[in-house]
Amino acid sequence: MPRTSSNMKFPVAFLFSSLVTFVITRTISASNETDYEALLGFKSMISNEEALSSWNASFHFCNWSGVSCGKRHRRVTALVLESQGLQGWLSPHVGNLSFLGVFSLKNNSIIGRIPHELGRLSRLRRLNLGSNGFNGVIPTNLSSCSNIELLALYDNKLVGSIPKDFSFLSKLTYLHIDTNNLTGGIPAALGNITSMESFSAANNPFGGSIPDTLGRWKSLRIFYCGNCSLSGTIPHSIYNLSLLTNISLAVNQLTGSLPSALGVMLPHLLLLQLRDNQLTGSLPSSISNCSNLRRLEVSDNSFSGKLTINFATLKDINFINLGNNMYRFHEGDDMKFIDTLQNCSKLDKLDLSYCNFQGHLPESIGNLSHQLRFLNLRGNHLYGNLPSSIGNLGGLTILALDYNRFTGKIPSTIGKLRKLQIGDLSDNQFSGPIPDAIGNLSLLITLDLSTNGLEWLVPSSLGNCHQLSELYLDENKLSGNIPKQLLQLSSLNIALGLSQNNMSGSLPKEVGDLKMLTSLDISDNRFSGNIPSSIGGCTSLLLLSLKGNLFQGTVPPSLGFLRGISTLDLSNNNLSGQIPPFLERLKVVEYVNLSFNDFEGEVPGIGVFANASAFSVLGNSRLCGGLAELGLLKCKEKKKHNKRFPLFLVIILIASPLFMVLCFVYVWCKKKKGQPSQSSTDERFIKVSYNQLLKATNNFSEANLIGKGGFSSVYKGILDHEDTLVAVKVIHLQNPGAHKSFISECEAWKSIRHRNLLKIITSCSSVDFQGNDFKALVYEFMPNGSLHDWLHLHASTSRLNLLQRISILIDVASALDYLHNHCLPAIVHCDLKPSNILLDDDMVAHVGDFGLARFLGTDTNQNSTSGIRGTIGYAAPEYGGGSEMASSGDVYSFGILLLEVITGKRPTDNIFTEGLNLHKFDFMALLDHVTDVVADDLVHFLQENAIATQCTLENAKKTEECLSSIVKIGVSCSVDSPQQRMNIENALHELRHILDTLQNI
Repeated sequence: MPRTSSNMKFPVAFLFSSLVTFVITRTISASNETDYEALLGFKSMISNEEALSSWNASFHFCNWSGVSCGKRHRRVTALVLESQGLQGWLSPHVGNLSFLGVFSLKNNSIIGRIPHELGRLSRLRRLNLGSNGFNGVIPTNLSSCSNIELLALYDNKLVGSIPKDFSFLSKLTYLHIDTNNLTGGIPAALGNITSMESFSAANNPFGGSIPDTLGRWKSLRIFYCGNCSLSGTIPHSIYNLSLLTNISLAVNQLTGSLPSALGVMLPHLLLLQLRDNQLTGSLPSSISNCSNLRRLEVSDNSFSGKLTINFATLKDINFINLGNNMYRFHEGDDMKFIDTLQNCSKLDKLDLSYCNFQGHLPESIGNLSHQLRFLNLRGNHLYGNLPSSIGNLGGLTILALDYNRFTGKIPSTIGKLRKLQIGDLSDNQFSGPIPDAIGNLSLLITLDLSTNGLEWLVPSSLGNCHQLSELYLDENKLSGNIPKQLLQLSSLNIALGLSQNNMSGSLPKEVGDLKMLTSLDISDNRFSGNIPSSIGGCTSLLLLSLKGNLFQGTVPPSLGFLRGISTLDLSNNNLSGQIPPFLERLKVVEYVNLSFNDFEGEVPGIGVFANASAFSVLGNSRLCGGLAELGLLKCKEKKKHNKRFPLFLVIILIASPLFMVLCFVYVWCKKKKGQPSQSSTDERFIKVSYNQLLKATNNFSEANLIGKGGFSSVYKGILDHEDTLVAVKVIHLQNPGAHKSFISECEAWKSIRHRNLLKIITSCSSVDFQGNDFKALVYEFMPNGSLHDWLHLHASTSRLNLLQRISILIDVASALDYLHNHCLPAIVHCDLKPSNILLDDDMVAHVGDFGLARFLGTDTNQNSTSGIRGTIGYAAPEYGGGSEMASSGDVYSFGILLLEVITGKRPTDNIFTEGLNLHKFDFMALLDHVTDVVADDLVHFLQENAIATQCTLENAKKTEECLSSIVKIGVSCSVDSPQQRMNIENALHELRHILDTLQNI
């Protein structure tokens, strides 16, 4: 019996063991399947799946790139896909990776909201979603990730406030949320996270003050809250965080003073950045105790008192900026602290500008670091000689000593600064010659020695400065002629200023080699002789001033080649002859001064001479005529010949041309009979010159550039005589088809006017500085920019609600209805897209850019740009097959535009591949759930509105039905077949009905 019992126990144990193994295996297998499905869900939301090419069935998912699994259960424990170029959205399926401890997607292009499902990841320790395009609010339930130690959401487009529930993340050590659009202040409750070591929240418009409770972060090492619109004082508790190494509170509105023991309280500081605030008091001398300090920035505050920091103890410092403060102590030894900088061997930048320092600059300045690249002492009260030891600073690239009271000679040792690129010693009292050694500065780009007392000659060695772009030697006591070597510098393209000196001799003919120079001022010297005709070679000049010299003879005709000249001053010389005719033909000139010369003859009355405030001819006693405001004598009429023609010859000479003219007029009138006059059309456009547009846009400044396309660039500007804010569309005539586009647009604007079309003010055909053709259109400025900006740019995200979007669509449909059905002949726009829809102050939409417009049923189409049929994604598909332009093509573009307005997706979005396009994307949504394709920011608006208005279920259903109806219109307008597309009149009627319905909910 015992033996039999033993034999029975063995099979039972074996069966039990097998059962346990089977259950565990099945459990692990099921769990693995969950992770596998979650990863596939993640991949499905990435639009460029080629970036995850290794994620396929050929490998176990634990061997996929970026995936790490635990050795025991083979569950995903880490998903790290940094800088992989990923595009798309973050799938909520990631929330099913229940063993995930590390998740990082930093530096990709993931957009959309952060899924709240991430709050399920209870084992998550590190979450880094930085440097992507996430928008919306920070999910509150991330506070459920109780084990999280690092949370990085920096450099995204997040809005809202920091969730107060983050205060429950007791293990959080790194919170980086900088460079978003977060508001609502810094929650005081965050002070409960006593484990915090690094808090970076810079570049968010938080507002409010720094909570005193943050002083509980006893382990804090990094504190970045610069550019956060913070006000009030820095809480004293912050100075008790003795482990702090980096503190940046720059560009806020902080007030108060710094504690005198700051350096003792924060001895480990590496970075102290407090610039651009409103701090007062003195800089604590205890900063000397921060022996590891590398960067000190306290500029642009109101610090005062004596500077007592002993920099000798700060051996690792490389950046010091104390500028724009009020250290008014004036004891004659203000600059003694320079001695203490000698030990700072790593110093790279020293900015002491506008500090009200007074006294001599010590010789020890030359003992500063050989690594010093930037030295700025501008705007102080420094006097005495500039130490020759300045030449020891061989690493300098920028030296600014202007607006001081330095005297004596400029030391020749300055020629040792072989790396110098910008040197400014202006507005001092330097005397003596300009040292020849300055020609050793072969990398020099800008040199300003103006407003001093420098004497002798301009050194010819300046001709060795082959990078020199601008040279200012004005207001000195220089003599002699201009060295030819200087005039042969092809690099001189900004300015050459030699005014108010004692220079003499003739103006060398080599001046014509300065072909790229924009400003030449040699006024108030003693130059003599004729103005060389070679000066006409300076074709880029905007300003030419030769006034106050001894030039004689006539004005050379070659000055007529300076077609871009804006200011021309030839006054106070001995010039003679008649006023050159070419002056009245200069298109862009703003001011001409010919006063106090010896000109004779008649003053012209056209061009610049038609405006009495734009020129001066005073002190020329032999001039006559011109504008009545000049008060000049009338010019004498030329004497008539006494010899008389026979009467019959006179009659023949008069009658013959008169008869020919009458015949021509008769024929012309017959030809033109029945054609409408365009005079009324032309009269409503003001006339503007290239010069006025140049001035209106600040020389077509990049700062005023508001749009750019293949045929044109658009600038914001102000027309002086109208004081009107305008948009100036400058045509890129060098691009093929641009000229035809300009003609087409002009033709279109002649015959159309509608409240939803962009209002044109005028056009301009002229020449630019180099005499090239210039063409532009001037429109009424639309202060709210383009529809494209509101839909896609960060600055305007989440601002258009549903009613605004529908109103804009109604405006666009109204414009198309006018063009298609109420213009004779009908007009097809041919390039309808969001960037061509402009919004005024009241958010009323205006359709613009008629560069590709067609007149149906006329020959005007021949003026249109051939071969160009709209923009990819918006152009009707039949255009690709060569079909004629038709109003149905505009309807297709309108349908695509409507779908983009509602879904927020461009027709060229990366998700539209393999036959999927915006039309099909929305068509499929109509069959399922239309709200799934509605833009995130629009959904956010609808949710907020529902909460605010306590929306009922019935009203929510009506809103969804309206959304569905709008999408149906877009889908119906954008079908492939032109014959099956909805008529624009019907689309307009439907949209108005939908708007009425929504307004009555």
